[in-house]
Amino acid sequence: MSTVDVTKETFNETIVENDTVLIDFWADWCPPCKQFAPTFAAASEEHPDITFAKVDTEDQMELAQAFDIRSIPTLMAVRDNVVVYSQPGAIPKDALDDLISQLKALDMDEVHAQIATEQDGAPEE
Repeated sequence: MSTVDVTKETFNETIVENDTVLIDFWADWCPPCKQFAPTFAAASEEHPDITFAKVDTEDQMELAQAFDIRSIPTLMAVRDNVVVYSQPGAIPKDALDDLISQLKALDMDEVHAQIATEQDGAPEE
């Protein structure tokens, strides 16, 4: 599967309709973004079970601000509507492959249980 461009209008739909989404926040003027783009695109072909999305931070400033993107490229992973990874910086292919393996192996029942525990323990406002 190739990468898909995501906008603020299509973001929620992309997250809800796909179990696993890897998002590359990038900009055209950013040399590390351009360097990472082929690695991201190649991974999208190798892993058709994951949706690979790209967010142009110049065109989608509101979306970038909503996720507090301060440095690009930033790679974000979402599984079952939960952000499970977000880290700035271009990463090499082997690190991306490792991240994808960890993402696939993640026990989402355990993640959801941990989130519920944290929310139950949060002080009331």
